[in-house]
Amino acid sequence: MEQVESTLQEWLLGVDRPLKKVLLIPPDGTRGHSLAGPITSILYRLLQPAEVKVLPALGTHKPMTWEEKSRIFGPEIPPEAYIDHNWRTDVTKVGVVPGEFVREVSEGLVDYSIAVEVNRELVEGGYDLILSIGQVVPHEVVGMANYTKNIVVGCGGKEIIDRSHFLGAVYGMERMMGRDHSPVRKVFDYAEEHFLSSLPLAYILTVSKTRGEETSLMGLFVGRGRSVFEGAVALSQKENLDLLQEPLEKVVVYLDPSEFRSTWLGNKAVYRTRMAIADGGELIILAPGVSSFGEDAGIDRLIRAFGYQKRLDILRLVKESQELSENLSVAAHLIHGSSDGRFKITYAVQHLSEEEIKGVYFDYLPYQEAVAKYDPQKLRDGFNMVDGEKVFYVSNPALGLWALEKDFS
Repeated sequence: MEQVESTLQEWLLGVDRPLKKVLLIPPDGTRGHSLAGPITSILYRLLQPAEVKVLPALGTHKPMTWEEKSRIFGPEIPPEAYIDHNWRTDVTKVGVVPGEFVREVSEGLVDYSIAVEVNRELVEGGYDLILSIGQVVPHEVVGMANYTKNIVVGCGGKEIIDRSHFLGAVYGMERMMGRDHSPVRKVFDYAEEHFLSSLPLAYILTVSKTRGEETSLMGLFVGRGRSVFEGAVALSQKENLDLLQEPLEKVVVYLDPSEFRSTWLGNKAVYRTRMAIADGGELIILAPGVSSFGEDAGIDRLIRAFGYQKRLDILRLVKESQELSENLSVAAHLIHGSSDGRFKITYAVQHLSEEEIKGVYFDYLPYQEAVAKYDPQKLRDGFNMVDGEKVFYVSNPALGLWALEKDFS
């Protein structure tokens, strides 16, 4: 990380104002391979003696524990430096994306306006510099993760989280994943241009690649303009797309228990492989740490109530259920997590019952039975032969996108 430190130091020297108070916005612990942890630690040190606060971009995720913060961002950042974002209570409205614009970018599929709320600390905290840190990688909601998403979703409020997620789900994640300029990204770009331009904001974007236990930084992009993001997108499309010649009949995905403890997060196994799975195929998700569906009690209850049904069924339920219509990010998540009847999704778990798993329309497999056959200690990323059967293994679904070459030609 020596080259990273010298690059950041040189960039900070070019900032044209005194830095007495700085806000760092890294991703939370669910993006451990972003290398944002050590970068945040480096920045905290380089920025001394300024007052430096750290606001992990939690979105709807659970707040990080002190142990997680210390492990990911380093023990030298004291507890009092952290601010925990609450997407329901800690936000202030900075503007509204007009319904006509949303209707245009969605090709008429939705026509609501979207209020843009961000954590009030960004607006009212009196910072000389706000640094958003994160990884650009294929993403199910926006096409390519990070850039303005880290601000308006990671530090955002309920309406933009709900309505942007639902916009993406209705438009179709397969049309967006691995691509820039999606309808959701256009909404975020509108927010950046119209509502965030006055903030002292800059982006530090990484592109990384993980092979086995080793994560390598492939590129570092620093600055404010959209060209910074576009450079990272181009590199991520080169490094993080795993394009295959033929559809996969059986896919096995492992979810690291330190990273994935709910299907809200664990369904990346579905999102990131679905474009590569054959009709009638099967996805087996080895999920030793998954013990809930939602990241909070309210979302968990809604997932249990409605389940991962087919897209048209969820769209019908949004019209019929006031509660679901008022929680569109949940509706979007349910659409994303369903195969729409195209392939079988089997969760192998330890902390949820067969009744609970089947209650949300997944198939169930006891974890020990699953790993006796599909041992993550023996499987290698890519194709494996297991008892004479060809199996495609993914050790971490958050690291890329698996799709067919013909869809990106």
